[in-house]
Amino acid sequence: MFCCISFNVHAQVVTLKNDHPDKHVVIKGDTLWGISAKFLKDPWQWPNVWKLNRAQIKNPHLIYPGDVVFLDMSSGSPQLRLLRETVNLQPGAVEEPLDKAAISTIQLNVIAPFLNQPLIIEKDQLALSPRIIAGQDNRVVLSPGTRVYINSIEEGDGINWYVYRPGDTLIDPDSKKVLGVEANYLGDAKITKYGEPASADIIKAKEEIFTKDRLVPTGDTVVTNFVPHAPDSQISGRIIKIYGGVAEAGPQSIVSISRGTTDGIEVGHVLAINRYGRVIKDPEYVKSEADKTTKLKEVNLDIQTASDGSKIVNFKKKPESVDGKLVLESGMVKLPDERIGLLMVFRVFENVSYALIMQASQPVNTLDSVNTP
Repeated sequence: MFCCISFNVHAQVVTLKNDHPDKHVVIKGDTLWGISAKFLKDPWQWPNVWKLNRAQIKNPHLIYPGDVVFLDMSSGSPQLRLLRETVNLQPGAVEEPLDKAAISTIQLNVIAPFLNQPLIIEKDQLALSPRIIAGQDNRVVLSPGTRVYINSIEEGDGINWYVYRPGDTLIDPDSKKVLGVEANYLGDAKITKYGEPASADIIKAKEEIFTKDRLVPTGDTVVTNFVPHAPDSQISGRIIKIYGGVAEAGPQSIVSISRGTTDGIEVGHVLAINRYGRVIKDPEYVKSEADKTTKLKEVNLDIQTASDGSKIVNFKKKPESVDGKLVLESGMVKLPDERIGLLMVFRVFENVSYALIMQASQPVNTLDSVNTP
């Protein structure tokens, strides 16, 4: 027989696709996003058509291959329900677990390298992290099986650690605030002796490991079972990095954005991607009386410091920002942002988040803006 699973909360308006099916039989390889996209114009409206409350969004019911998702219009508004097959066992029968896994929200193989590494940490935190001070037999390159010595790890701090090296410093392009340091994952180490110094064995090495590399606890298990949904509040930020060695991103590309838990971002949030409107000079701008009476003209310079400490002077100064909002000179106009796609957040840190681009009508670039859809 079949049992019907449904969730009821206050109805919200959703938009169905013109060619939506009446039902869909879940198969291996399906994702929540993909199934939602078969029925909805905006797949991130998934919680609305399932009538999920906030608790259910954070801990959603699992969907398995063989389940049937069908569209119910009996209430007057679209609602997706789930038909799940159940079997009545005969007396004496032995129940065995089904050899099938619940479908994921997005393809986990695409984001797998980013579920545990790299890691975004506070700049000061990385400096204070335990560090490798020597290798066994004065070895320079520390490979799997090598004993290493660490300046200090106390008993109770954990036995399994990741080995990292400081990477790029991530900066908010609007406020110029340092959001964190992206630590590059090098390998795994297992503590064999606590104290000052401590000892550990290198268990795994993705890249060459050297003295001065840092250790970070393996941490908690990353959430992979989540529901795509829009933020409850208006959130806006920027794409600050594209991964995969490419200059432009598209669907299934991974990016980092300049917003995190402090801004209300959570795993599963879907944000619109917008081409960031450039700043131009109004071709027919008429100076105000205040501008006309100004005797001294501001020299339009942008002075920066190079890596060697020398000063770099540019004669075209970029628009300044206050609290993330642009402050434009008289006669300058910022063109509106144009929506070009959607992304979904799958890992969140304090000030930065990793996201997967789900849709894109144009190539996505760094500095493109993101906001609540």
